[in-house]
Amino acid sequence: MQTVVVGTSGTTAEDVIAVARGNARVELSAEALDALGRARAIVDALAAKPEPVYGVSTGFGALATRHISQDLRAQLQRNIVRSHAAGMGPRVEREVVRALMFLRLKTVASGHTGVRPEVAQTMADVLNAGITPVVHEYGSLGCSGDLAPLSHCALALMGEGDAEGPDGTLRPAGELLAEHGITPVELREKEGLALLNGTDGMLGMLCMALADLRRLYTSADITAALSLEALLGTDKVLAPELHAIRPHPGQGDSAANMAAVLKGSGLTGHFQDDEAPRVQDAYSVRCAPQVAGAGRDTIAHAALVASRELAAAVDNPVVLPDGRVESNGNFHGAPVAYVLDFLAIAAADLGSIAERRTDRLLDKNRNHGLPPFLADDAGVDSGLMIAQYTQAALVSEMKRLAVPASADSIPSSAMQEDHVSMGWSAARKLRTAIDNLTRIVAVELYAATRAVELRTGLVPAPASQAAVAAARAAGVGGPGPDRFLAPDLAAAEEFVRTGGLVAAVESVTGPLA
Repeated sequence: MQTVVVGTSGTTAEDVIAVARGNARVELSAEALDALGRARAIVDALAAKPEPVYGVSTGFGALATRHISQDLRAQLQRNIVRSHAAGMGPRVEREVVRALMFLRLKTVASGHTGVRPEVAQTMADVLNAGITPVVHEYGSLGCSGDLAPLSHCALALMGEGDAEGPDGTLRPAGELLAEHGITPVELREKEGLALLNGTDGMLGMLCMALADLRRLYTSADITAALSLEALLGTDKVLAPELHAIRPHPGQGDSAANMAAVLKGSGLTGHFQDDEAPRVQDAYSVRCAPQVAGAGRDTIAHAALVASRELAAAVDNPVVLPDGRVESNGNFHGAPVAYVLDFLAIAAADLGSIAERRTDRLLDKNRNHGLPPFLADDAGVDSGLMIAQYTQAALVSEMKRLAVPASADSIPSSAMQEDHVSMGWSAARKLRTAIDNLTRIVAVELYAATRAVELRTGLVPAPASQAAVAAARAAGVGGPGPDRFLAPDLAAAEEFVRTGGLVAAVESVTGPLA
């Protein structure tokens, strides 16, 4: 089992995914434990003073004006967790909760939060035991961070609320902790607040979205190439010298991917044949690298933002190296929220152009000699007519999901928190958009592979042949009379989602961008 060591200087997206999806073991470095101890000593010293310090000896948010006596401070920390664990709606996915918990531990381990080492160790122990607190869909405004989701996780550390065990069974958190020999934490000054105050949920979802979208963009380059091939288009538009004069990196990468897939094709270059004459291919084919490339560049920008946030210590107040404990606004989710929304826009456009290629493959007036709807006996058979309807419905929803959540704000906490990021909402809708994009690419794959096989007498590129063969081996059916299509489409979705399509093509082309 992989082990991820958490130090004081942040973490990487790869480590987030290893813990969230790969169940990697988490360990605290000696450096982190030392930093935790030093910061805690500062908080303890401040707690002993009569002067109020926000988060240490005061209430929170709009209630920060009340000074809390020492005998009530433990209760204050318990209460903030219990009261903030106010989520509603469906449960959030296990991988999201694990990412959320790991990233909060990352910030705690920075030594800027004032949390005791034993609390941080308990957080690691809960992750390593495979205990996943129940977190609900609704409750975060993205400022001060993902409060309600993080509160449900902190509640489990206290042995309260419900959690899912490693066997997938939902049980009281206290029972699960006891079963794994974990002592519930008894929170002290500032610790309840420090466990709640961060962008960890939206950041974890951003890290996973970036990994998923990188795979999907490569998959979409492949399906675009297959569609170009099936439409007897020209690959001359993919020449590197053409893309060099508009030097967007993503565009060049997508064009290179498509060219690699089409290398050695006997189907390309027939766009001026007598049977299907045209001066140029349609935009959805000819401009595929430009659209996908713009999305790739968006991914690169989002990854830069994620790397900065992964290096950050997001809390309020924070413990500084010189011993000061200062309030700040670093918990605001705007930097992460913006790129989450930007990715949803790019994903919607990629889905839109893929659907247009699919529609072109099915339309006898535009598919250059292929059967209507790629049907076996058009009229008796409907072919892929309704598969494209499904794809169109997914694209329509993608457009709605592209409406930015971060453009909204709703005041809270008696107008103390009067501008919020809605970053959690941006992340949640992006996850849906990615699921939809996977299905949209899968439908194009299904149509394009069938269309390539219907071009009898012409030999597809070796990489295309590998894609078709692997798809068929994965249960994605080929041409023939009408049949129950949903299983074929589900197989195509799984083939794309798990990386089977990319792996099949790369077995011929070598690594793609």
